[in-house]
Amino acid sequence: MTNSTVVSGLQAGLKGRDFIDFTDYTPDELQYLIKLAEEIKHKQKSGEVYHPLAGKTLGMFFTKASTRTRVSFEVGMFQLGGHALFLSGNDTQIGRGEPIPDTAQVMSRYVDGIMIRTFSHENVRELAEYATVPVVNALTDLHHPCQVMADILTLKEHKGRLEGLTVAYVGDGNNMANSWIQAAPKFGLHMRVATPPGYECDAAVVEEAKQLAQQFGTELMLTNDPVAAVKNADLIYTDVWASMGQEAEQAERVRKFADFQVNEALAQHAKSDFLFMHCLPAHRGEEVSAGVIDGPHSVIFDEAENRLHVQKAILVATMA
Repeated sequence: MTNSTVVSGLQAGLKGRDFIDFTDYTPDELQYLIKLAEEIKHKQKSGEVYHPLAGKTLGMFFTKASTRTRVSFEVGMFQLGGHALFLSGNDTQIGRGEPIPDTAQVMSRYVDGIMIRTFSHENVRELAEYATVPVVNALTDLHHPCQVMADILTLKEHKGRLEGLTVAYVGDGNNMANSWIQAAPKFGLHMRVATPPGYECDAAVVEEAKQLAQQFGTELMLTNDPVAAVKNADLIYTDVWASMGQEAEQAERVRKFADFQVNEALAQHAKSDFLFMHCLPAHRGEEVSAGVIDGPHSVIFDEAENRLHVQKAILVATMA
């Protein structure tokens, strides 16, 4: 079987697929999406007109506030020749109690794809179950796969490879950590997560990640010791300590996460050429020091830009 035949098969296999988390995607499919993102990014940077989604419309549901997600998907659809339709929780009947299956079936007759950024992961799965067009998860409380794809593209760009690199995530075992431990083994990445006691990753996702790490021969470390996680790491990653919907816990979390700040002292345990990433928005002086996030190892704005390119790849692969 030739390489072109493999690529053609991957293209055909992704058409019409949902992108909800990494469970249903093989390593080859994920690598294909990263390669496609690289190609689409090159087309844009070179000024090439590329409109594979001409005449297509993406319906975008938001019940969580957003900067990067809304702008990157909306701009991405425009650059691909299509149209994006923004729908907040106040703009649709789903916000007034319309059943998700009804909304899914109606929207499927109007648009060519659905993107959703919301709280419940199960709501996204239900939407995908009843929709007849691709559904893309732009963030839930359980997973943030589009962000991790952007992170992985950024890591590859700066390190020139992925397999064998070590990623250290320090902080809350939230949707970012869940998606990282689920994706890392499929890219050949070693993964370490350091969280305060009681703030670990989702138990079911951890069990899946352990099996994947064993299957693909990668390391998975889950610890309460940030130094152990960061030791000789190629990438240090963190996120806010209190995500959207957890604002009431802010003061308590600041106290419990105090030893988990990514700062210059902690970063000294990583490799000398480590990268720093954060999905943004960031709280300087809280989960990360200004010296790290604004320092020479930080690639947060390359990372933010790559949301645009990987999401365009996902849209092209599933909708074109």
